[in-house]
Amino acid sequence: MRFLARLNRPWIHFIVLGSLLYYLQTVLFPAPKPVIGPLAPARIEALQQQWVAATGRLPSDEQLDRMISAELDRDMLFQRALELDLHLYDTVVYQRLLRNMSFLQLGEGMSEQEQYQQALEMRLHLGDEVVKRRLIQVMEQLLLGFNPPAAPTEAELQAEFEARREELRLPPRYSIEHVYFNAQREAEAEAAVAAINEQQLDPAAALEFSSPFLPGYRFTRQSPDQLARHFGSAFVANLEEAGPVPGTWVGPLRSTYGLHYVWVDALEPGRDATLEEVRVRLLRDIESRKTAEALQRSVDAMRENYEVIK
Repeated sequence: MRFLARLNRPWIHFIVLGSLLYYLQTVLFPAPKPVIGPLAPARIEALQQQWVAATGRLPSDEQLDRMISAELDRDMLFQRALELDLHLYDTVVYQRLLRNMSFLQLGEGMSEQEQYQQALEMRLHLGDEVVKRRLIQVMEQLLLGFNPPAAPTEAELQAEFEARREELRLPPRYSIEHVYFNAQREAEAEAAVAAINEQQLDPAAALEFSSPFLPGYRFTRQSPDQLARHFGSAFVANLEEAGPVPGTWVGPLRSTYGLHYVWVDALEPGRDATLEEVRVRLLRDIESRKTAEALQRSVDAMRENYEVIK
C-alpha cells in the first residue's frame, strides 16, 4: 500500500503522461523523411547526352528511368554521407577542398586548416563532383562493411562454370611468321612466293622479300582476336579458311594492308577450358556480382528512410 501511495504523486503522473504523449506523437505524427529529388531537367538531359555519347542513340523510356533511379540513389548516398559527417574525416575531400580554394585564389595568408574551414563554410563540398563521388564511394564501403556479401561456394563456382562453358572455351592459338607485300608491291608477290618455295627458304631468310610491317614479322600463340588487331579480321578469316598446317607456308593471304605469305610454325586447336584454368576469373565475376547485389540490398533498405521523388 505504501508503494501505491508513492505512485499517487502528481509529478509521477506528469512524467508518465508526457512519455505516453511523446510516444503517440512519434507514432501518429512521425518526423518527415528527408526528400531526395526530383532531378533538375538539366541533369536528366546530361544523362541522356552521356547515353548518346556511349551508344550513339537516345535511351528508351525504360533505360532513362533506370538512369534517373541510379542518379537518385547516388544523391541519397551523398546525402547520408553528409548526415554522418563523413566529409569531415576524409583526406581526399580535405585535399580536394584545399585545391579548390587555391584555384579560386581564396584564403591567401591562411593556414591549410583555416582554408579548409573556410571551404566548408562556403559549402564548396556540396557542389564538387569529385567530393560527391568520393563520399558515395566511402558510403558504399560502409554499407558493405555492415552487410558484406557471402563468399562464393564451390557449388556456386561449379554452377557458374557449367553455365558459361561455351563462353569460356579457349580459342585456337597461332604461332606464325610472314612475308609482307604492301599495296605497291602486290604484283611482285607471285614471283617472290615461287622463289621462296623453289629455294626452300625458312621464314628468316624469306624476309629479304618483305616490305616493312610495323607490328612485326613473328607472332607467337596469338588468338584470332589478337591477330585481328595486327592484321584485320579479313586476314584471320582467310587464314582459317586456308586450313593451316604447322610446318608449311600458306597464302598469299590478303589483309587490310596488303598480301602476306605466312609460315605456320605451330597451331593449338581451340578447346574447352578446365575449371582450374578459369577459376580466378569465375571467382572474380561471382564476387563482383555478389558485391553489387549486397550493395543494392543495402541501398534499397536505406531508401525506406527517405522520400525519393522522380
